[in-house]
Amino acid sequence: MNEKSILACETVDLNEEEGSLVILDQTKLPGEAKLLHLTEIHDIRDAIYTLKVRGAPAIGIAGAFGLYLEAMKINANDWEEFYHQLHEAKEYLNASRPTAVNLSWALERMENVATSNKFKPLAEIRELLRRECLAIKSEDTETCRLIGEHGLTLIHDGAGILTHCNAGQLATSKYGTALAPIHLGRERGMNFRVYCDETRPLLQGARLSAFELMADGVDTTLICDNMASQVMKNGWVDAVFVGCDRAAANGDACNKIGTSGLAILAKHYGVPFYVFCPASTVDMNTKTGHDIVIEQRPPEEITEMWYSRRMAPEGVKVYNPAFDVTENELISGIVTEFGIARPPYSESLKEILTTGGKPSSPRP
Repeated sequence: MNEKSILACETVDLNEEEGSLVILDQTKLPGEAKLLHLTEIHDIRDAIYTLKVRGAPAIGIAGAFGLYLEAMKINANDWEEFYHQLHEAKEYLNASRPTAVNLSWALERMENVATSNKFKPLAEIRELLRRECLAIKSEDTETCRLIGEHGLTLIHDGAGILTHCNAGQLATSKYGTALAPIHLGRERGMNFRVYCDETRPLLQGARLSAFELMADGVDTTLICDNMASQVMKNGWVDAVFVGCDRAAANGDACNKIGTSGLAILAKHYGVPFYVFCPASTVDMNTKTGHDIVIEQRPPEEITEMWYSRRMAPEGVKVYNPAFDVTENELISGIVTEFGIARPPYSESLKEILTTGGKPSSPRP
């Protein structure tokens, strides 16, 4: 598969004929576009944990598909037995990535379908779970499109945008979140200059964002993470667009490690800093960013993963958090499918989430 066709490839899908979760293995990109067909729950959990499928919306969809596939395998004679096994499968999948709220949100949504229909035949419950997981994916596509529409109001043709990690189509069902305005703009003939942070230690900016942006014909420049200050100082950046794995009720935003540093730099240089996320990523039960559990990753990702031979000395201590939290006072706006939340976020996010559940059209 070449660069020109990568955007036509499904990031995460359900193959009902063979009973499999189909994912684009993102650990192989950009060198190889390989589709994995996963039928066993331990393989699905491993794919989420090892980032073969990644991005908060995409792993939520993968989790929902995985739980449905497991529900189809449960051998139970009654509701209690069925639910016990379903709940165990849900918890097993949920433990794979504790920070990204979309995974737990999607799995809870699936479980709620089962519990709210407990008096129906098991065959009917399984069918309802099938419809629900497909709806989660379909809704994500529309959500990302609306996020892109709102984001487009923040930039102009020819704008310079700096992004971190990958919050594009490869992290969702289509368009992405932080990269959605760029992809939508390209559909309308607009041009942008995008600077992709390499994004250490897993290189999602270098391997994924740069790859999908170039496939869309975007003027793309790759930079190391520690070059962002110079790029902003040069006046090349009109806005910083980043994704989000969990937003707290007060607007603190958790994203790939290195994001908070970018927000501090943007504040210094007077560059607006925007966080993009679906409303499902906003966790009103988490009061502040201090309450977010930060996933710790294996030390091998830093010491040897990207090298033909181990780079760091044996025995060195490694600190490898996957995420950091950007404080709300550093954020210019949080872009959701329901609109753009502005400070104070404790009020604007609550208002956005209580708009009746119908995404709004962006204002002209």
